[in-house]
Amino acid sequence: MSTLTDTRSRPLRDLRISLTDRCNFRCTYCMPRELFGAEHLFLPRRELLDFDEIERIARIAAGLGVTKLRLTGGEPLLRRDIDVLIRRLAAIDGIDDICLTTNGSLLTERRARELKAAGVNRVTLSLDAIDDERFMAINDVGFPAAKVLEAVDHAVAAGLTPVKVNCVIQRGVNDDQILPMAEAFRHTGVVLRFIEYMDVGTSNGWRLDDVVPAREILDTLRSRYGLTRQPAGQPGETANRWHYDDGAGEIGVIASVSMPFCGGCTRARLSAIGELYTCLFGVHGHDLRTPLRSGASDADIAAQLAGIWHARDDRYSEQRGEETAQRSPSGDADGRVEMSYIGG
Repeated sequence: MSTLTDTRSRPLRDLRISLTDRCNFRCTYCMPRELFGAEHLFLPRRELLDFDEIERIARIAAGLGVTKLRLTGGEPLLRRDIDVLIRRLAAIDGIDDICLTTNGSLLTERRARELKAAGVNRVTLSLDAIDDERFMAINDVGFPAAKVLEAVDHAVAAGLTPVKVNCVIQRGVNDDQILPMAEAFRHTGVVLRFIEYMDVGTSNGWRLDDVVPAREILDTLRSRYGLTRQPAGQPGETANRWHYDDGAGEIGVIASVSMPFCGGCTRARLSAIGELYTCLFGVHGHDLRTPLRSGASDADIAAQLAGIWHARDDRYSEQRGEETAQRSPSGDADGRVEMSYIGG
């Protein structure tokens, strides 16, 4: 099989699948309550891709070179019978890695074991502060950090490793949590990754001034710990990896704002209603649901998917960096798709 590449010679290797647009958190940087409150209309179930459709797209994508699937949302564990879907995805020839990103609120000890048995290899959990009061303010539903830490323990015990924890850093919101978060996960085997606050979608009020750049995050960490840079573990890896010099483990920084990595991006994203996006900062998706439901053959859909990827020339983060001097501090969202719609 020849390698499917885009206009910048980037292969298609990763497919991120959003299972739902619903989430039980109202994180201020993703689904702020003022826009996703009680009156917000989520997608009706009939519009979501069903398991047959998700499996079919994943199988076709595997035939084009995809080897890794990541299940996202919204909150993917809100999707009923998710373990049934995972078993079907794990059986696809060519798929060798299935990951899941979750806020941890529904990751009980039993659920973690079920996910592992179904075929999930690894999980990533979101935790933006180790302080309960601070974290509850960020998720805006009063969910304590201590419960996410329990979910981390459940994931480790179930063998969903290496477990990763993502922490989005915003200036004046949780930048004082960098060292407490690092201290909490040292010597645990859990990989903590700090993420620069990104301008995804239009609802989070992103401003460049609110971004704590990777350099500043690393300077904060180095004020207490010795760190040594590590090479990328695999092509297309998003995080810059560092090891503690005292052997306490690994830590990462995802710096899509200050150090864009568009040139190595191998990811496509499938929304819950079957729109394929070739960039996290995309405006328009490509409709795969209509051909799925209109009798298109696998060959037809494969040709459509291949055509989308061949034509791909996205490099939004690089362009943002080039244009920073000309941009206003609030940026220009241009109607981009929301993170809750296609996952992170």
